Amino acid sequence: MKQENFETQQVDTKQRILDAAEHLFAHEGFKGTSLRDVTGRAGVNLAAVNYHFGSKEALLRAVMERRLIPLNQVRIERITKVRDSALQKGQRPPVKELLRAFIEPTLQFKESSPGAEDFVALVGRSFSDPDDTVRNVFMKLIWPLFQLIFETFHEALPELSEKTLLWRLHFMFGAFSQTMHICCGRFHSDTIKMPLENDSKTIISMFIPFITAGMHAK
Repeated sequence: MKQENFETQQVDTKQRILDAAEHLFAHEGFKGTSLRDVTGRAGVNLAAVNYHFGSKEALLRAVMERRLIPLNQVRIERITKVRDSALQKGQRPPVKELLRAFIEPTLQFKESSPGAEDFVALVGRSFSDPDDTVRNVFMKLIWPLFQLIFETFHEALPELSEKTLLWRLHFMFGAFSQTMHICCGRFHSDTIKMPLENDSKTIISMFIPFITAGMHAK
């Protein structure tokens, strides 16, 4: 029984460290957050971080893996299902359904847990932060999904050159990154005073037709 209590306590400690690091990395940046900041927020000592993770970079990777691995699995399964269904019918994968397979789980993810918005902010921050540590970790974890997206969209739009397709995917990811920032309240403007809808259902209904049209543009 004592062993079980110890293991439960260790799991709880590890989760508190991950939660604290996720929040601080999102709000202060990876470079701007020290391990002492993390231990202070998590209510643990430095030895606990070293025991569970070993280094600040390893902690960052654990923060990213905790959210991205299960999310990527869902997105890969949904994209593959669209692809396989089209193949069975002898058709191209529909662009709109490929987009839905990627975008729906991603937007719904932000509502999955209290820390999900911090994670979305962390990922968004990584693309504008001069320090590329977070971006490098993110790209390594996202690469298999990106390869699948490129392959399936190339099957859906064979008339596009690989270079053109790659640019359009970059446009899509750029628009989507900004959308996720707005969803999580990370977008501020002195000129736009109108409040924007940020529920997943509404955004999905607007975003997918918009990007679908762009991907099919002549």
